[in-house]
Amino acid sequence: MTDSAIVPSSPTPPAPLATVRADMHPARVYLAGLGERSRRVQLHALGVAADIMGNGRADVWSFPWASLRYQHTQALRAALQERCDRGQAAPATANRTLAGVRRVIREAERLGLIDADTSAQARDVKDIKAERLPAGRDVPDGERRALFAVCDADASPAGIRDSALIAVAYAAGPRRAELAGLDLADYDAGTGALTIHAGKGNKDRLTYIESGAAARLAAWLAVRGPEPGPLFCPLTKAGAVVRRRMTAAAFYAVLSRRAEQAHIDRLSPHSLRRTWVGDLLDNGADLATVQRLAGHADPATTSRYDRRPEATKRAAVNRLHVPYPRR
Repeated sequence: MTDSAIVPSSPTPPAPLATVRADMHPARVYLAGLGERSRRVQLHALGVAADIMGNGRADVWSFPWASLRYQHTQALRAALQERCDRGQAAPATANRTLAGVRRVIREAERLGLIDADTSAQARDVKDIKAERLPAGRDVPDGERRALFAVCDADASPAGIRDSALIAVAYAAGPRRAELAGLDLADYDAGTGALTIHAGKGNKDRLTYIESGAAARLAAWLAVRGPEPGPLFCPLTKAGAVVRRRMTAAAFYAVLSRRAEQAHIDRLSPHSLRRTWVGDLLDNGADLATVQRLAGHADPATTSRYDRRPEATKRAAVNRLHVPYPRR
């Protein structure tokens, strides 16, 4: 490794994965404790860290994590900050990388590879601060009505299914992967309860489908049938239900196609989730309740979706007067 690499001055030579016991590899131990989705995300994040700190010569498995010290994690933060400043990475992504590195160092301590003081110092690296708006955009009521209108105009099973998909996406606010992972057994038509399993952070949560959304979902279930399995399924060209799970990408394609038919631009699945959170807060739901419904680990994440402060700022600006002569 070169002097420019963000690694210890006398690092332990990286060992091939085959020669490292799985139960003594700090990165492997950390990743083993995560859910499937989180494991994929953090594996990538740790790969980014290993690439930066190893100067392009190391990966997650060969990098000497137990040799990290305070100066190395601070240098990693500086490198990630630079990527954010250049627009090459989002602060949330950079902080996910830092969080993963902290956890791996903690596992190295637990495995007896480094002492507690060294571990604490190496993990004492602050997150990258930045104020970013949530992904997507708010979808006004008129656009949502237009989406449902194009689905209602399609009397085929696809129109009925797409209507229910969009209704559940807006009325319950699941993430794309969570929507794709829903099973028929997760929905209680009697109470309207919808259980979202193993969401972000590997946490289950309970939300509810009511009124028009419940009616649209009931119409789809009449087409789908009572057989156990995925809640939303693909359809053949003839409209027959295929008993397998729709993917998150398939939902994105459905929404894009219906948005194009409704002449709506820049619409992503997360836009519906963002609008759902904002509408709940606008309608008087308290922040803690919305946080639980959305499955946010941090209330600060939920507050980023709150449109009410922006409405207050806009009202204040509207009180300003700039004269303009008629011509």
